[in-house]
Amino acid sequence: MHYTLRACQPQDEAFLRRVYAAVRAEEMAMIAWSAEQADAFLRMQFDAQHQHYHQHNPEADFDVIEVDGEPVGRLYVQRGAQRIHVIDIALLPAWRGRGLGTLLLQALQQQGPAVSIHVEVNNPAQSLYQRLGFKEISTSGLYRLMEWRASATAQHYGEPA
Repeated sequence: MHYTLRACQPQDEAFLRRVYAAVRAEEMAMIAWSAEQADAFLRMQFDAQHQHYHQHNPEADFDVIEVDGEPVGRLYVQRGAQRIHVIDIALLPAWRGRGLGTLLLQALQQQGPAVSIHVEVNNPAQSLYQRLGFKEISTSGLYRLMEWRASATAQHYGEPA
């Protein structure tokens, strides 16, 4: 599968809102709100998250993930000298479970000595992160901080760190 990353543009806002809503769809299905109420809530939450991410990560890469020119998700990454932190990775439902998340994370693993991500404690993607060598570093509220380190992977395979 061939994917590309491109910087988010203002015209991507409707798509990014759709990705956000898709991520929250299961949760929203459990709430007895009208479509209008759910849409208003999702708009408010997206706006707050979007502002928070940009305010607290001004140097981050905010990218749209595309496959064959079709936008299929978002990848927000803060790169530092000692680690790459995945602020957010989200795919539309039709693109989950097809190996794209694995490819994206493996590409990040090739770029730095460490990769970290916060993940909700009930997020099934944790199994993907664990399969790729991420370990739980800490838990705070509903989130786990998971991290992969190149040196740990090298030691795991019997190579010098």
